Amino acid sequence: MFQQFGSNVATAAAVSFLGLFPEAALSQTVEERRERGSAVIRSLNNGMTQPTLEGMRREFPFLAEATEAYALGDVWSRTGLDNRTRQLAAVAAFAAIGETAFMRVHASYALNIGVSEEELKEVIYMVTVPAGFPKAIAASQVLSDLFRERRDVNSGEPGGERPATTLSEETQP
Repeated sequence: MFQQFGSNVATAAAVSFLGLFPEAALSQTVEERRERGSAVIRSLNNGMTQPTLEGMRREFPFLAEATEAYALGDVWSRTGLDNRTRQLAAVAAFAAIGETAFMRVHASYALNIGVSEEELKEVIYMVTVPAGFPKAIAASQVLSDLFRERRDVNSGEPGGERPATTLSEETQP
């Protein structure tokens, strides 16, 4: 009985694991997926690379490659959501789980693509419902620092804001 149970668990785990990867990802080379991931970063970061990813590439090349190919190239480049919605969802998710460093990166990307400070504040207010006040307060402090830093660099303006576009609009010639 336990052997059958173990076999079923292993099969379910394999099917679940394979289901994580979009079919397109399995038919493309890692280099194609990384290039798509690199395009995602540049589209969100005003044409620049992401310093944390570049640092990770030097010390943890496998982790950087996996992040660029899978997280960015396969997931973030999907067309089901526009970049604006995707960034708001990322800010909410990272704030809710208390990952404020990642939340800050995605809040900065959100500002870069036209999300307003007020919209980001509303996302943090929403975080109080599923995650509670401590996580929302921690996120609000990180956002306040980000807003202040961007205003300091941009003569009192939030800076970097531009109209939201989809990745396909940004990568077309």
